[in-house]
Amino acid sequence: MPTSEPTAPAEAPRECPLCPRLVAYREANKISVPGGFNGAVASFGDEQAQLCVVGLAPGRMGANRTGRPFTGDGAGWMLYDTLLKTGFAKGSYEARPDDGLELVDCMITNAVRCAPPGNKPETVEEATCRPFLTSRLAALPRLKVIVTLGDVSRRNVLRALGLKASAGIAGHGTEFPAGPYVVLNSYHCSRLNTNTGRLTAEMFEAVFRRARELIDG
Repeated sequence: MPTSEPTAPAEAPRECPLCPRLVAYREANKISVPGGFNGAVASFGDEQAQLCVVGLAPGRMGANRTGRPFTGDGAGWMLYDTLLKTGFAKGSYEARPDDGLELVDCMITNAVRCAPPGNKPETVEEATCRPFLTSRLAALPRLKVIVTLGDVSRRNVLRALGLKASAGIAGHGTEFPAGPYVVLNSYHCSRLNTNTGRLTAEMFEAVFRRARELIDG
């Protein structure tokens, strides 16, 4: 269990009112992305998961549109392909929430549940949403390993566990204990990182193979 006591449910309500800037952006997206989900995106996966993957926030044309984390934008293709390769998913990823894909012993969530302008939540929004992350981690009774996608995600996870953001080592491929868990940090699987070669498929897959090793012991 996290060392920080949960103070919120594990999932934010779809029309969460807590962050005025994000609420305004959500309302604007209801016009610019008609028919999209346009709400706080719930976590996706196995409630008995031993692995939790934590991203930063829903993308405007990804999870904000489809209602499922990392679904519908570039980052999802690498993430779900890697989960399928490493046995943390089964089925087929087709970039839509009804594609039948299932996560196996894995859950995916975000530090901030609503899409932010420019894909960049503000510090106060991260702090406001953090109780949901604390509760999400606490609600996974078998959780062993947390993969953080990017250093902002890493810092939010540490704070959600009641630790200092500086308690874990930054950078791709780092590994460190955080309370009862092991945290593995990766560069985010955004198109910016993959198109520039900062993150390769091999680098990303290595993180999840390490997670598999830690879980299988």
